[in-house]
Amino acid sequence: MNEASPVVSGHAPERMRHLILEIVQALADFPDDVSIEMIEDHESTIMRIRVAPQDIGKVIGKQGRTARSLRTIIGAASMKMRHRFSLDIIEDDDFEDEEPQTS
Repeated sequence: MNEASPVVSGHAPERMRHLILEIVQALADFPDDVSIEMIEDHESTIMRIRVAPQDIGKVIGKQGRTARSLRTIIGAASMKMRHRFSLDIIEDDDFEDEEPQTS
């Protein structure tokens, strides 16, 4: 195999993004509405997954089991890539509520 060594931290965030995007799109009824925002730091990356409101339950799962499984996969891949990742699942409607409110 002509594959690069597992310590490819420059490519690690993009490889992880692709992995999680494929899994979440397979779970979602509206796969075109799935997006992942990568917030990178030099030692870690936060992955914010946005899904349609109808898909939030499918991505989180009963009692958070699906989300926990996604985090387990991320943890295992993180060890191989030697780069820390964390996962946030955000319902699409949440972003409309993030605007500053004045009272």
